[in-house]
Amino acid sequence: MSSDLKKLYSDIIKRHQEAPFHFEKKTDMQNTIKAYNPICGDRFEVYVDFDRKTINQLHFHGFGCAISKASTSVLVKALEGRTLAEAIGLCENFLGFINKDLKSNEVLLQEDFKAFSGVHDFPERSDCATLAWQEMKKFLESRK
Repeated sequence: MSSDLKKLYSDIIKRHQEAPFHFEKKTDMQNTIKAYNPICGDRFEVYVDFDRKTINQLHFHGFGCAISKASTSVLVKALEGRTLAEAIGLCENFLGFINKDLKSNEVLLQEDFKAFSGVHDFPERSDCATLAWQEMKKFLESRK
């Protein structure tokens, strides 16, 4: 594997792809967010339970490439237990980082976010990394 590909598929991405956080169908939860990319076929459902201020539980299920699955796993892990405002902020930070609108030293990023810096060298993979984050941000903003 070339060094560029090794950077893209970091240990954190491999770990989240192989053993994703809260990877389970939870159809009994309050809300389901559908994240689908018709171009590559990535398809995930994110299950969300929240009260007026806090995301209480997040789970997800579906299929996609290693980048999209790992990214969705990181989203679920990062946002569970956060207030809606904190979660929106984290979504904005992640999306800004992937789209190079923010530099890693300009914003406090979670360590798992930095694992996706390899996407900068593979811009065609940015849709994979941002799929669930974009849908989650839209969902959260509609709940403000």
